[in-house]
Formats: sequence, structure tokens, C-alpha cells
Amino acid sequence: MLHCSNTLARKARLPILPTPMPDPIATELRLRRATRVLEVSFADGSRFELPFEYLRVHSPSAEVKGHGPGQEVLVLGKENVGITAVEPVGQYAVKLVFDDGHDTGLYTWKYLHELGRERAAKWARYEERRSRARSSG
Repeated sequence: MLHCSNTLARKARLPILPTPMPDPIATELRLRRATRVLEVSFADGSRFELPFEYLRVHSPSAEVKGHGPGQEVLVLGKENVGITAVEPVGQYAVKLVFDDGHDTGLYTWKYLHELGRERAAKWARYEERRSRARSSG
């Protein structure tokens, strides 16, 4: 932990809090329909390839997320879903229009970055939930 070096701060031992990281900013989006991937590049240099199915089952919409913790809905049967449009929303998000009619929920740059950064873990959790649902159904 960093501490202030002036006398008053030293006596009080006040920590210097780290500056929060700014939200990620997307610099480029490429819709790759043949491989069913949305490629997103960010100002921090990171780049993620996000499969359409992954984006659909992790939609930020209330239909998928629910209206509170524990209300998430398991979305199944989206292996072949396509994206028909990517519509900009201000300077902070896009709306993805899927060919199954789903078009609610805004994918902010911050959420797309999170989906890319945590893809392996999020996908593993999804596959586990899907497997449990299929074996109990």
C-alpha cells in the first residue's frame, strides 16, 4: 500500500488510493458472419473474438439477466444463432440484433471487454449449467 509522504499524512497513515481504471473504449468491431464471431478491439490494445452463441447466451438484457441476482435465465439452442446487425448506441455501446429476433440489451464497451477477458470462465460456467439442465430434463 502506498502512503502519503507529507508530515500530516505520515502521522495519520492515510493511504493513497489507486485511481480507478477508465472504462474500456472499443476502437473497432468486425462482424465475421462466416465464422460467427464478433471481433472487438479496444484502445488498451486488447482484442477479443466473441462467438455469436456466447454473446447471445450472455446478453445483458433483462430477458437473460433477469431483474435481480439469482434470476438469470439459461438460454439454450443458440449454437447456430447469427447476428444480422450491429447498431451503435452513443459513444459507449452497441445493440446486437440476432437472427432469432432477440435485440434487447445494450452491450457496453465495458461489458464486451468483460466478456472477452472472462470468456473461458464464463463459457465453462455456461456449459456446466447447460449440461445439468439437459441431464435433468
